[in-house]
Amino acid sequence: MSTALITGASGGIGAVYADRLAARGHHLVLVARSTGKLDALAHDLRTRYGIQAETITADLSDPAQVRGVADRIRTGTPIDILINNAGTNTASGFADAADAELEGLIGLNMTAPTLLAHAAVAGMAARGAGAIVNIGSVVGLATELVPGIYGATKAYLLTFSQSLAHEFGPSGIYVQAVLPGATRTDIWRHSGHDVSRLDGLMEVGDLVDAALAGFDRQEPVALPSLPDDGQWHAFESARLAMRPNFANSRPASRYLIHS
Repeated sequence: MSTALITGASGGIGAVYADRLAARGHHLVLVARSTGKLDALAHDLRTRYGIQAETITADLSDPAQVRGVADRIRTGTPIDILINNAGTNTASGFADAADAELEGLIGLNMTAPTLLAHAAVAGMAARGAGAIVNIGSVVGLATELVPGIYGATKAYLLTFSQSLAHEFGPSGIYVQAVLPGATRTDIWRHSGHDVSRLDGLMEVGDLVDAALAGFDRQEPVALPSLPDDGQWHAFESARLAMRPNFANSRPASRYLIHS
């Protein structure tokens, strides 16, 4: 039975991932800030599914607490699946956000998943198997939809996932970026929105079930809210078609100054 570590596991997407993976027979390491919620979830999953569930109380916007979770990944029972789910947004736009808000958002949405993946890859590569799932957002593809740096942090998770897949896929590590659309989670409240006034919200269970269907198919990118996956493949094809043209010894003609 493999072990999955899930960040942001006390509610929302993380808690549903915990339920679904426990139902599949995976042991769990659950990470979040709320000890009470974590303990209650772990007890429920142990009782219903007969799996082992370890809990770690940690605020992953705090570098010292990220190091603690990374140490657990490196030195404890091997982690076979890492679900980098913890993330947040702020209610402020870029100009109005305090420096501490921006630092916290970067720390939780970017630095923590990077360092936890870094802690996991060596062991996974040595075993020749493992999976890393990074929960991004469609806003990473359409950063103009949300003010501030939230979209930029989610764009990083997509490109980070693609980089990991390129580097560690040959070592047996499967990397999936999950890009949810609008989903019924607490992130709306944290960013100052009234969820009852929003249309087109996907339920968390539907999102996670779709993401796991993509996981089972080894999709590198899961877009549960996108009806036509041909649009994603066209987007990727256009990006890859540009790549051979990025290495030229001379600027493109449109940049040359003609006297």
